[in-house]
Amino acid sequence: MNIAQYLERFFPNFEPELRNVIADRANIKKVKAKEMLMATGQNMRSTVLIVEGMVKLYREGEQGSEFFMYYLHPGDACALSLICAAKQETSQVMAKAVEDTTILMIPISLMDSLMKDYKSWYYYVLETYRTRFEELLVVIDNIAFRSMDERLANYLERQYNDRQKREIILTHSEIAADLNSSREVISRLLKKMEQKGHLRLYRNYIEYLK
Repeated sequence: MNIAQYLERFFPNFEPELRNVIADRANIKKVKAKEMLMATGQNMRSTVLIVEGMVKLYREGEQGSEFFMYYLHPGDACALSLICAAKQETSQVMAKAVEDTTILMIPISLMDSLMKDYKSWYYYVLETYRTRFEELLVVIDNIAFRSMDERLANYLERQYNDRQKREIILTHSEIAADLNSSREVISRLLKKMEQKGHLRLYRNYIEYLK
Protein backbone atom coordinates (compact mmCIF):
# COMPACT_ATOMS: atom_id res chain seq x y z
CA MET A 1 0.00 0.00 0.00
CA ASN A 2 1.04 3.61 -0.48
CA ILE A 3 0.96 6.27 2.26
CA ALA A 4 -2.55 7.47 1.40
CA GLN A 5 -3.90 3.91 1.64
CA TYR A 6 -2.18 3.31 4.97
CA LEU A 7 -3.63 6.53 6.36
CA GLU A 8 -7.13 5.73 5.16
CA ARG A 9 -7.00 2.25 6.69
CA PHE A 10 -5.35 2.91 10.06
CA PHE A 11 -6.10 6.59 10.70
CA PRO A 12 -9.70 7.00 9.47
CA ASN A 13 -10.40 9.84 11.92
CA PHE A 14 -7.85 12.11 10.28
CA GLU A 15 -9.37 14.86 8.18
CA PRO A 16 -8.97 14.32 4.41
CA GLU A 17 -6.80 17.43 4.15
CA LEU A 18 -4.60 16.19 6.99
CA ARG A 19 -4.15 12.84 5.28
CA ASN A 20 -3.20 14.66 2.09
CA VAL A 21 -0.56 16.72 3.89
CA ILE A 22 0.96 13.66 5.57
CA ALA A 23 0.87 11.65 2.35
CA ASP A 24 2.70 14.45 0.60
CA ARG A 25 5.41 14.98 3.23
CA ALA A 26 5.88 11.65 5.04
CA ASN A 27 8.19 8.82 4.06
CA ILE A 28 7.66 5.06 4.30
CA LYS A 29 10.35 3.05 6.05
CA LYS A 30 10.59 -0.75 6.22
CA VAL A 31 12.20 -2.18 9.35
CA LYS A 32 13.29 -5.79 9.75
CA ALA A 33 12.45 -7.82 12.87
CA LYS A 34 14.90 -7.13 15.74
CA GLU A 35 16.09 -3.91 14.06
CA MET A 36 16.35 -0.80 16.25
CA LEU A 37 14.11 2.16 15.43
CA MET A 38 15.18 4.39 18.28
CA ALA A 39 18.07 4.37 20.75
CA THR A 40 18.66 6.20 24.01
CA GLY A 41 20.22 9.60 23.31
CA GLN A 42 19.19 9.60 19.66
CA ASN A 43 18.04 12.88 18.12
CA MET A 44 14.49 12.62 16.79
CA ARG A 45 14.01 14.04 13.32
CA SER A 46 10.61 12.51 12.62
CA THR A 47 7.42 11.46 14.33
CA VAL A 48 6.69 7.78 13.83
CA LEU A 49 3.32 6.20 12.92
CA ILE A 50 3.09 2.40 12.84
CA VAL A 51 1.22 0.92 9.85
CA GLU A 52 2.47 -2.70 9.78
CA GLY A 53 4.08 -5.03 12.30
CA MET A 54 4.78 -4.39 15.98
CA VAL A 55 7.33 -2.31 17.90
CA LYS A 56 8.58 -2.85 21.45
CA LEU A 57 9.49 0.11 23.64
CA TYR A 58 11.74 -0.41 26.62
CA ARG A 59 14.00 1.45 29.00
CA GLU A 60 17.71 0.71 29.21
CA GLY A 61 19.46 0.70 32.59
CA GLU A 62 22.92 2.01 33.36
CA GLN A 63 24.43 -1.50 33.29
CA GLY A 64 22.77 -2.54 30.05
CA SER A 65 19.68 -4.09 31.66
CA GLU A 66 16.34 -3.65 29.90
CA PHE A 67 12.83 -3.01 31.18
CA PHE A 68 9.77 -3.56 28.98
CA MET A 69 7.28 -0.69 28.72
CA TYR A 70 4.70 -1.41 26.00
CA TYR A 71 4.09 -2.38 22.38
CA LEU A 72 3.00 -0.26 19.43
CA HIS A 73 0.68 -1.66 16.74
CA PRO A 74 -0.67 -0.43 13.39
CA GLY A 75 -2.58 2.79 14.01
CA ASP A 76 -0.36 3.75 16.95
CA ALA A 77 2.15 6.56 17.19
CA CYS A 78 5.23 6.67 19.37
CA ALA A 79 4.25 9.25 22.01
CA LEU A 80 7.89 9.86 22.86
CA SER A 81 8.74 10.56 19.23
CA LEU A 82 5.91 13.12 19.25
CA ILE A 83 7.36 14.83 22.31
CA CYS A 84 11.03 14.59 21.35
CA ALA A 85 10.40 15.64 17.77
CA ALA A 86 8.28 18.63 18.78
CA LYS A 87 10.79 19.83 21.41
CA GLN A 88 13.86 18.66 19.46
CA GLU A 89 15.04 16.56 22.40
CA THR A 90 16.84 13.22 22.44
CA SER A 91 15.13 9.91 23.13
CA GLN A 92 15.18 8.44 26.63
CA VAL A 93 13.95 4.98 25.56
CA MET A 94 14.74 2.21 23.09
CA ALA A 95 12.40 1.02 20.34
CA LYS A 96 12.87 -2.23 18.42
CA ALA A 97 10.80 -3.99 15.77
CA VAL A 98 9.37 -7.26 17.12
CA GLU A 99 8.55 -8.40 13.59
CA ASP A 100 8.96 -6.95 10.12
CA THR A 101 7.44 -3.49 10.48
CA THR A 102 6.45 -0.56 8.29
CA ILE A 103 6.40 2.98 9.66
CA LEU A 104 5.49 6.42 8.36
CA MET A 105 8.02 9.09 9.24
CA ILE A 106 6.59 12.63 9.50
CA PRO A 107 9.21 15.44 9.53
CA ILE A 108 9.43 17.44 12.75
CA SER A 109 9.05 20.62 10.71
CA LEU A 110 5.35 19.73 10.35
CA MET A 111 4.60 19.29 14.05
CA ASP A 112 3.62 22.86 14.90
CA SER A 113 1.40 23.32 11.86
CA LEU A 114 -0.32 19.95 12.31
CA MET A 115 -1.17 20.73 15.94
CA LYS A 116 -2.40 24.21 15.05
CA ASP A 117 -4.28 23.53 11.82
CA TYR A 118 -5.87 20.09 12.25
CA LYS A 119 -8.12 19.20 15.17
CA SER A 120 -8.04 15.49 14.35
CA TRP A 121 -4.24 15.48 14.72
CA TYR A 122 -4.47 17.47 17.97
CA TYR A 123 -6.95 15.00 19.47
CA TYR A 124 -4.97 12.04 18.16
CA VAL A 125 -1.84 13.31 19.92
CA LEU A 126 -3.78 13.81 23.18
CA GLU A 127 -5.27 10.32 22.96
CA THR A 128 -1.82 8.86 22.28
CA TYR A 129 -0.43 10.54 25.39
CA ARG A 130 -3.38 9.32 27.48
CA THR A 131 -3.07 5.72 26.28
CA ARG A 132 0.68 5.55 26.83
CA PHE A 133 0.31 7.14 30.28
CA GLU A 134 -2.25 4.51 31.29
CA GLU A 135 0.07 1.75 30.07
CA LEU A 136 2.92 3.16 32.13
CA LEU A 137 0.63 3.26 35.20
CA VAL A 138 0.10 -0.48 34.72
CA VAL A 139 3.87 -0.97 34.65
CA ILE A 140 4.30 1.08 37.84
CA ASP A 141 1.48 -0.80 39.60
CA ASN A 142 3.08 -4.12 38.67
CA ILE A 143 6.44 -3.07 40.10
CA ALA A 144 5.05 -1.47 43.25
CA PHE A 145 2.19 -3.76 44.22
CA ARG A 146 2.60 -7.19 42.60
CA SER A 147 4.84 -10.17 43.29
CA MET A 148 7.02 -11.55 40.50
CA ASP A 149 4.65 -14.45 39.78
CA GLU A 150 1.76 -11.97 39.41
CA ARG A 151 3.89 -9.73 37.19
CA LEU A 152 4.83 -12.71 35.01
CA ALA A 153 1.18 -13.78 34.65
CA ASN A 154 0.20 -10.22 33.73
CA TYR A 155 3.11 -9.99 31.27
CA LEU A 156 2.11 -13.19 29.47
CA GLU A 157 -1.52 -12.06 29.30
CA ARG A 158 -0.39 -8.78 27.70
CA GLN A 159 1.75 -10.73 25.24
CA TYR A 160 -1.25 -12.83 24.26
CA ASN A 161 -3.58 -9.82 23.97
CA ASP A 162 -1.06 -7.84 21.93
CA ARG A 163 -0.23 -10.66 19.52
CA GLN A 164 -3.59 -12.49 19.52
CA LYS A 165 -1.65 -15.73 19.28
CA ARG A 166 -1.34 -18.51 21.84
CA GLU A 167 2.24 -19.16 20.72
CA ILE A 168 4.49 -16.65 22.49
CA ILE A 169 7.90 -16.84 20.86
CA LEU A 170 10.14 -15.51 23.62
CA THR A 171 13.04 -17.11 25.47
CA HIS A 172 13.14 -17.25 29.25
CA SER A 173 16.08 -14.85 29.13
CA GLU A 174 14.10 -12.32 27.07
CA ILE A 175 11.19 -12.48 29.52
CA ALA A 176 13.59 -12.06 32.43
CA ALA A 177 15.12 -8.98 30.77
CA ASP A 178 11.69 -7.45 30.19
CA LEU A 179 10.73 -7.99 33.83
CA ASN A 180 14.16 -7.06 35.23
CA SER A 181 14.52 -10.48 36.82
CA SER A 182 16.82 -13.50 36.36
CA ARG A 183 16.37 -16.34 33.89
CA GLU A 184 16.40 -18.87 36.74
CA VAL A 185 13.55 -17.16 38.56
CA ILE A 186 11.45 -16.84 35.39
CA SER A 187 12.08 -20.48 34.41
CA ARG A 188 10.98 -21.65 37.86
CA LEU A 189 7.80 -19.57 37.79
CA LEU A 190 6.96 -20.67 34.25
CA LYS A 191 7.30 -24.29 35.33
CA LYS A 192 4.85 -23.66 38.18
CA MET A 193 2.39 -22.07 35.75
CA GLU A 194 2.73 -25.09 33.48
CA GLN A 195 1.97 -27.42 36.40
CA LYS A 196 -1.19 -25.40 37.10
CA GLY A 197 -2.28 -25.77 33.47
CA HIS A 198 -1.92 -22.10 32.54
CA LEU A 199 0.57 -22.75 29.75
CA ARG A 200 2.76 -25.32 28.04
CA LEU A 201 6.51 -24.92 27.70
CA TYR A 202 8.25 -25.90 24.49
CA ARG A 203 11.85 -25.55 23.38
CA ASN A 204 11.40 -22.39 21.33
CA TYR A 205 8.08 -20.96 22.50
CA ILE A 206 5.37 -20.87 25.16
CA GLU A 207 1.78 -21.90 24.48
CA TYR A 208 -0.51 -19.64 26.50
CA LEU A 209 -3.64 -21.51 27.69
CA LYS A 210 -5.34 -19.36 30.32
